[in-house]
Amino acid sequence: MAINTTFPPTGVQHIVWDWNGTLLDDNHANLAAVNRICADFGRAPIDLDFWRSSFRRPLIPCYEELIGRAFREGEWERVNTMYDRFYLEHLESCELAEGVVDTLLAWSTGGRTQSLLSMASHDHLVPLIDQRGLTVHFTRVDGRRYDTEGDSKAAHLIEHLVAQDIDPATTVLIGDIDDDARAAQEAGAHSVLVATGLMTRERLEATGSPVASSVAQAVRLLGG
Repeated sequence: MAINTTFPPTGVQHIVWDWNGTLLDDNHANLAAVNRICADFGRAPIDLDFWRSSFRRPLIPCYEELIGRAFREGEWERVNTMYDRFYLEHLESCELAEGVVDTLLAWSTGGRTQSLLSMASHDHLVPLIDQRGLTVHFTRVDGRRYDTEGDSKAAHLIEHLVAQDIDPATTVLIGDIDDDARAAQEAGAHSVLVATGLMTRERLEATGSPVASSVAQAVRLLGG
């Protein structure tokens, strides 16, 4: 995948933020849930470095590789239920990534806007963002309302921008995995990736998208 843009882009007025691994520091909750799945399928526990080197979308083949075989009927549904249960047990211990609130406040100056789009369930996401006191910063908050072919964020991003009548050419998606870069490219937007989530910096750099060490640095790359 190659990102065919010069950087920094000109005319950017809107940021679409990813949530998990980008604005929310939840790697430990993710890993705890994944290791509970490993235990259930008789697989040895993994560490974060391993998961960051192997995690990918679509999720089903990623998890099948993790457990070492294809899922049988009903097992993927069981994995989803198990993951949600154990992730939620650790959610309260997840903090916002460093500098998030200051970064959101700084970007909104001068008429610039921002929204949030996550592949987390919409019904789970919206109250969570509100509980964290972040809703006020965003023009729109969208989670995953349906499954897509290829399990990508691309279709969701296109709908997210259309619903707000926002030109993709003026938009940057900031996320933490290669699918965020892929989604931005398919939507006609720009992307910046942060090396704080579920993929290693090397894997992120392979997308051709700029890679930052923090959300604050990601915005600085935009000149913001």
